[in-house]
Amino acid sequence: MKTLTLNLKRIYFDQILAGEKTHEYRDIFPENVRKFVYYTIGDKEFAGDAELPSEEECPGEVIPHPVHYDRIKFLTGAYSGKRPYMVIEVIDAQINFIKDENGEQIIVLDEATGIEFVAAQLDYTLGEIVEKFDC
Repeated sequence: MKTLTLNLKRIYFDQILAGEKTHEYRDIFPENVRKFVYYTIGDKEFAGDAELPSEEECPGEVIPHPVHYDRIKFLTGAYSGKRPYMVIEVIDAQINFIKDENGEQIIVLDEATGIEFVAAQLDYTLGEIVEKFDC
């Protein structure tokens, strides 16, 4: 079982616990892309933060995929001591690309690093709670 650990504000934690919130969304940035995305070109896989080969080196379409997680462990509360948490099964994960009013993908520049990236987010469909602590 592969588990992704995420921090949540208490309000969203409680909504998931009550079954009111069934999706968790996470923005994809250059600093977290490896955790959420990998790419394929033909039959070759590349980590989300890997420098992809040129079209001449590896011809084919670059296809992004969500990294597969079986479960998400949500933590809430102060970053010290024992924190409340729950572990939830992941039913599905999709990459959603953010588009402008013309339907074009939005390219964002991270001014701190100078890296351009496509605006996107992960959409996790949440299933049953399989474990909880101090909720």
